[in-house]
Formats: sequence, C-alpha cells, structure tokens
Amino acid sequence: MSAPAHPSAQPFLPLTRPTIDEETIAGVADVLRSGWITSGPNVKALEAKLSEYCGGRPVRVFNSGTCTMEIALRIAGIGEGHEVITTPLSWVATSNVILEVGAKPVFVDIDPVTRNIDLDRIEAAITPATRAIIPVDLAGLPVDRDRLYAIAKKRNLRVIEDAAQSFGSNWRGRRIGTFGDFVSVSFHPNKNITTIEGGCLVMNTEAEAKLAEQYRLQGVVRSGFDGMEVEIVGGKFNLTDVAARVGLGQLPHLDAFNAKRTEFARAYFEELAAPAARALGLGLPPADFSQTNWHMFQVVLPEERLTIKRAEVMAQLHAAGIGTGVHYPAIHLFALYRRLGWKEGDFPIAERVCRNILTLPLFPTMTRADVTRVVAALTKILSAHQKS
Repeated sequence: MSAPAHPSAQPFLPLTRPTIDEETIAGVADVLRSGWITSGPNVKALEAKLSEYCGGRPVRVFNSGTCTMEIALRIAGIGEGHEVITTPLSWVATSNVILEVGAKPVFVDIDPVTRNIDLDRIEAAITPATRAIIPVDLAGLPVDRDRLYAIAKKRNLRVIEDAAQSFGSNWRGRRIGTFGDFVSVSFHPNKNITTIEGGCLVMNTEAEAKLAEQYRLQGVVRSGFDGMEVEIVGGKFNLTDVAARVGLGQLPHLDAFNAKRTEFARAYFEELAAPAARALGLGLPPADFSQTNWHMFQVVLPEERLTIKRAEVMAQLHAAGIGTGVHYPAIHLFALYRRLGWKEGDFPIAERVCRNILTLPLFPTMTRADVTRVVAALTKILSAHQKS
C-alpha cells in the first residue's frame, strides 16, 4: 500500500537534506566489511584532512559538536567558580556545556543586525570570575574576529568559538578554523557537511590535542602492548570509523555545497525584494556573500503586523508542503535557566528575535523554483494575516 499523499500537490520540501554520494555510501560498506567499525584508520585519515583544511593546526574528531566545547573548556581549566560569556541565541548546548563543567554562563544580548553576540556589550559583562567567551556564528555568519580577540587579549580570556554552523566561512579571507583559539565544529546532518553525528575541535598545540584524546576516551593513555594509565576523568566521545568515512567523502564537496547554498541565498534576497514580499516587513539576514557559508537562511517575522504567531505560519507552510525550523528559542527562558535566575526582559533584542525567527529551506540539491515557491507561500500567508 502506498503512503498517503501530502496535502500539497507538490513534493514536500524539507528544511534541509544531506547530500551523500554513491562513492561515500560504497566506502561505508567497505568499512562495515572490514570489521573495524569503531575509531580506527578512517578517524586518523579524517583528522589529517581536517588539519590540512585548518592550516595544519591540531584537529581531533568526536561524536558530537557539543562535547568538543565541553572538552575545550576542560582543557582551558574552566570549572567551579568561573564564568563564561555567551549568547542567549543559540542551540542550548552552547550554554549547557558551561554548566556541565561547573561554571556559570553569563549571557550578553545580541546585535540586532547580525544576530550574533553584541561585542559592544561584552566588556560590561566581564567580572573577576570570567575566564572565557563562547561566541556563536549564527547561520554561518562569522562574529567579528578582530574585535573578539582584541577583547579576549585585553582581558586575558580564552575563546571557544562555537563554529558549529560556520565551517567553510571565513573572516576577511581567513578560513574559520585556521586561526584563533579553540574552534568547535559540528558535523550533524543539518550542517554543511556531515559525519551523520559528530564534530571536531581545532586546537593550538599538540599538548592540547593529547589532552583532548584523553578526555575523548575515559582519560585513558596507552603505552606498549599492555600499558594503560588514567589520570583524569574522561568521557565516551570518540567518533566511529563508519562516521569518519562519511566525513572523508563529504569534505571534498564542502566548497561546492557552500557555493550552491550561496546561490540559493542570493535567490532568496532577489525573491524577497519583490514589492509584495518587501511590503511584509520581514527582517532579513545581512547579505554577506564573501564570508558566510549560508548554513541557514533566516527571516524574522514582523510580529507587530501579524494576527497569527510563528507556529501558525509554520503550520500553514507545512500544509503547503514546505518545511521550516526555529533556530533558536531564547536559552535563558528555558525552565532550567529560569531556575538559575534569568527571566523575561533580561535580553530584549534576543527575545524578540527568538520569538519570531524562522528558518527557511536551504540545501544544495534544492532548486531556484523551490526558493520561488517558498517565498510565494510565505508572502501569501503573511499577506492574509495582516493587522488592519
């Protein structure tokens, strides 16, 4: 029996879809047949390729882009009694890892244009307990690295770049990951390249890389055939060879994938420049076509003009065969963080954006016609629900 058709007459357009070629699929089958399916030669090969991509810096891969930030914090010696500055507009993992090491997140409101952490507000948030900053490159748009590192250097702070979304982006011609302090990258299926689940951490020295290896696998250090020592508490964060083989197949396509994303981002700007769409008052992202990898294309709904909320807009787009997403709810308003003392009104710019931000479909195998379809559907829905 065939599956029921979607209410829309057209095929459903998802928010995102990974592109995995047949050579990679065949390579995964080879790994499965090899009998070595946990961390092994493919992990080593992927780390070498990533290190090359990041200008020769030490890189280690992990089973998520979350544990990479936690491990960076631990390598930096950050824990109980310390504070780490970050943004309330991110996936909650960004601040959860701060809690995980026993430190306190300190949120700073966002810049209304870039939607990244407002660098003008950071110094006012620094206290004697501050040890690090975790900036987030939302949707792949890089935080101003010059200003960020000037602040960090002046105040003697470590930086853990949450570059989960910005692999393949650059800052003034320098690839993200080739410079700076710790750089944490995600290879989740919704990212620009994937290892199914996984991530990597770019570090400064081989000593940091060795420590990361210990944290990655229960703190174990092996020597000879039977030597084993444990000096620190580690976790179980290693990447499998199956996942690494996917990453090896993905990495050569990164630039091509990002070029297609850029093409469709341009198309969104062109479609949204039409009079009917422009009249809606949507908040658009910065039109950055030189530095951003266009991980996502996000608009901010004009809540003051609409008779419906974002959820209903998403429901109507879904009924029209179009998937959307929310990236992200305001972290400080989750119950966990409210219990820690944050409340509505603490970060008004982030709260307004988080209530209204809407992620539209963007992935390499969609088409220009898909972009036209999304904008037409969104325009129709919002035009029908304008306040009088």
